[in-house]
Amino acid sequence: MTEAHSTATIAQRAKRELKEYALLSAYLYVCFGALVLYKMAILGSQGVHFSAFGVPVIKALILGKFILLGHAVKLGERYGRLRLVSVIAYKAVLYLLLLIVLSIIEEAIIGLSNGRTIAVTLAEIGGGKLPEMLATSVIMLLILIPYLASREFAVALGEGRLWDLLFEYRDGLHHDGSANIAKE
Repeated sequence: MTEAHSTATIAQRAKRELKEYALLSAYLYVCFGALVLYKMAILGSQGVHFSAFGVPVIKALILGKFILLGHAVKLGERYGRLRLVSVIAYKAVLYLLLLIVLSIIEEAIIGLSNGRTIAVTLAEIGGGKLPEMLATSVIMLLILIPYLASREFAVALGEGRLWDLLFEYRDGLHHDGSANIAKE
């Protein structure tokens, strides 16, 4: 009986984590895809044409896994009594740092697999790519904030309540600016 329960629990956990990974990767792909479209539009107006929609897919899958790794090690969970906005900002910065470090490690591994030394790869990252990395880091922070905010809101509201609120019907605004949520 206990073995069957633990197998069901493992299967349920795997299903939940796979669903979370798929949703997170889809969110990241939409964000990165929008950035690629923007870059294509800017470069296209200058006569440079390219299409790189495979890159956002791969990056979304890799960074999605990195973020889930952060969740697995409970990154940012050790804080005192903080306001929700502070928790979100704190976690966003921690997750950004995690993504930067893991992305640098990823670049080093790719460099090694292409026959370059780690020193050469890191010099390339720190050299001509530094402004691009700073811009990417700011954009990634702006992508992380809504994601982590939704996770924190879900925890604060209780399991499943955020999704219930998002998908419930709502009546129009009243004179006092409030809205009624219609229960069906």
